[in-house]
Amino acid sequence: MATVAPQMLTANRLKDGDVLYWKAGTWVENLRDGDVFAESAPAEAALAAAQSFVAGNIVVNPYLFDVRLDAAGIHPVKEREIIRAAGPSVREDLGKQSSPFTSPLWGGRERSERVGVLAQTNDPHPMTRAPLASSTSPQGGGENEVASEDGHVSI
Repeated sequence: MATVAPQMLTANRLKDGDVLYWKAGTWVENLRDGDVFAESAPAEAALAAAQSFVAGNIVVNPYLFDVRLDAAGIHPVKEREIIRAAGPSVREDLGKQSSPFTSPLWGGRERSERVGVLAQTNDPHPMTRAPLASSTSPQGGGENEVASEDGHVSI
């Protein structure tokens, strides 16, 4: 008989899209606080119970996913669930990944000195680079604009 991987139940809150995890008949926001099902029968029962929250427009798309357990805690197996557990992947200074206490990925990414930006260079002084030029023209462009020392722009 094949062994079943431990599973958790997840869904998204309809109100704001946050990722939620099942815990004893309700929902919690952190992966580490959710119930882990070692057997398929209780996992399927939780999935069935979650349908009342779908009918009540509280959550959408509840489903089970595989996890592994070790001394460090609960770890999603699939990349999708790793990303969902961490929060938005576009800015590390927002969402669950901004806190070392709630992010399963904390310490796993190299962070630059600029808040929320992944380090993409070996530059030891990323803040000393010249700022990006921007156009003062409402139509954009600006290739022919020249700014004088007093801040006036001429074309």
